[in-house]
Amino acid sequence: MIGFDDRGLLLGDGLFETVLARAGELVDLDAHLARMADGCAVLGLPAPDPAEAEALMRRAVSEAGLATARAAVRLTLTAGPGGRGLDRPQTPKPALFATAAASPAPTALARLRISTVRRNEGSPASRLKTLSYLDNVLARREAVAAGADEAVMLNGQGEIACAAAANLFWITGGAMFTPALACGVLDGIVRRRVMAATAVREVAVGVETLAGAEAVFLTNSLIRVREVASLDGRRFEPSARVAEIARLVGQ
Repeated sequence: MIGFDDRGLLLGDGLFETVLARAGELVDLDAHLARMADGCAVLGLPAPDPAEAEALMRRAVSEAGLATARAAVRLTLTAGPGGRGLDRPQTPKPALFATAAASPAPTALARLRISTVRRNEGSPASRLKTLSYLDNVLARREAVAAGADEAVMLNGQGEIACAAAANLFWITGGAMFTPALACGVLDGIVRRRVMAATAVREVAVGVETLAGAEAVFLTNSLIRVREVASLDGRRFEPSARVAEIARLVGQ
């Protein structure tokens, strides 16, 4: 039970991971738990016990009746109860819980819009999956209101950072690119997989760079690799290279 004084609820003080479950398999679980532990070190919170975390996630899948389905399993860690104000208790007592929901693989290509909501590349939170996701919520809301599926977020320097809920890649002149982590980018699990599977250049560049792109695609743990159909109305032709990356990563 999350109390009214929980710091995750009141201050966004905590972390989460969203793991793909496929017919009972928790895909890339070790990488997700390691990333949460790394985030805990940055935030000064004790990391969850991996065995407890896995048990909670498997129970969530089972209780949701999704043991044979494709599902999104969210593991949430809050900093736990605390008094009024910003300071944590001297000994935090984090709360850990998991939920699961059906998550069919996307079948349509994504339509993107450049968002007016900026990513704060100077904040440590920009490279963590914290519970403070309001900028992402606003960016996605703006994109959907404009008839798109997803937003492209720039940082305070005007550099490409990410989508509201995904990492961003593009292909220009046959070479593949993605924003560098220093641009305010989450070190995505599938991002890592793509970079292990093929040559990718990490760059810090402005949005005008995308004007010359031959193909654009998104990655996260649920969509895996999702090709982009358009960006602010500019259309892209389907890419055999992106399709091959999707096959390598697995949907």
